[in-house]
Amino acid sequence: MRLTARVEAHALTEPFVIARHVYTEANVLHVEIAARGAIGRGEAAGVDYLGDTPQTMLLQVQALAVEFEAGMLLDRACIAARLPRGGARNAVDCALWDLEAKLTGVPVAVRAGLAPLRPIETFVTLGMDTPAAMAAKAARWAPDFPCLKVKLGDALDLERLEAIRAAAPRARLIADANQGWTLDQLNVYAPRLSALGVELVEQPLPVGQDDALLDYRGEVPLCADESFDDRADLDRIVGRYAFCNIKLDKCGGLTEALALTEAARARGLRLMIGCMEGTSLGIAPGLLVAQDCEIVDLDCPIQLVTDIEHGFGYRDAILRPPAAALWG
Repeated sequence: MRLTARVEAHALTEPFVIARHVYTEANVLHVEIAARGAIGRGEAAGVDYLGDTPQTMLLQVQALAVEFEAGMLLDRACIAARLPRGGARNAVDCALWDLEAKLTGVPVAVRAGLAPLRPIETFVTLGMDTPAAMAAKAARWAPDFPCLKVKLGDALDLERLEAIRAAAPRARLIADANQGWTLDQLNVYAPRLSALGVELVEQPLPVGQDDALLDYRGEVPLCADESFDDRADLDRIVGRYAFCNIKLDKCGGLTEALALTEAARARGLRLMIGCMEGTSLGIAPGLLVAQDCEIVDLDCPIQLVTDIEHGFGYRDAILRPPAAALWG
């Protein structure tokens, strides 16, 4: 087996703003694993707030190349033992799933024991901007993308939501504060969030303040994102959040994500799947996890000037099972 990796930069159509950062391009790690004439591919953006960068992920993966060629790392269990959760393990794990599918001719969904993949509706994300600018984008997008995720995190948040709701009165709305609120703000905002039809609030408080959510008085369900990475975090968030946001970059790949889905449901948590920045290659494995999720946020390639070949296309909000030429 031969492992190669490289860093790729994909330009965004416009700056993408969240509470803690402004993105102008999607920087991802692209991994290929070759064996017996077949090539499996995986992609990861990593998790910046956990210390992942394209270069640190690249170094992690390159350190494995000699072991792959020597036949010392042959399966996904070996990778889970060698790499911590995060983007590097995600890219390698997904490349191995893809390679197995290409070598056997059996799709990943079948190998994972899943039912045939069905089309899934995704939310699309409005980055932080002025209320007027976000409302204008919502009005443009809602006819084709009727499920909108709104990035929030400062004093204008309710004004943003009011403007978006006026511009897109029939759209489904979820909100992501990216750790930008206090408990007092959350409780003050809660009645208006309900009145505006907001279905979910992601990560309202900073990481480490989850216990304060025991005093949350609102009706809108809360979802753990930055406070939650993999199965080791589940018991800590139960009772504080209704949902957990599964991301392959956070948990370390499709293998962990599938196990995480089952473990979260066993604890009574409802499921959301999200993504970091990247191309359709990074999104394709997530579609398998999305089959069991109530909220699906797999839209990042829509922000790219040019997606990868054989990508999802994003002509509408429906993600259809990927072509084998893309992944899986």
